[in-house]
Amino acid sequence: MTPSERVRLDLEKASSLVETARRLLATGTMVDLAALEGRVRNICRDAASLGRDDGRSLRPDLETLISDLDLLADAIRDRYDPQAPRLTPDPGSET
Repeated sequence: MTPSERVRLDLEKASSLVETARRLLATGTMVDLAALEGRVRNICRDAASLGRDDGRSLRPDLETLISDLDLLADAIRDRYDPQAPRLTPDPGSET
């Protein structure tokens, strides 16, 4: 497996962890984000060590993970601090 394939696989696993965390939050379950934090840290480190072309090929997947993390942050905010500003547009807003 090439380094970029390994990072892509880690991105898929991280996205799955984010989705699971969002589902658990929606059911009122407490979520431990330590594993996700470590995985994202490793992804960033490994992606930064790739060559320019390999890194660029991962850009869409990295952007998707960032968007997923923003949605998770909003879900956490909605649960624990509903008055705090959102990172993503509110689905009910017209912006």
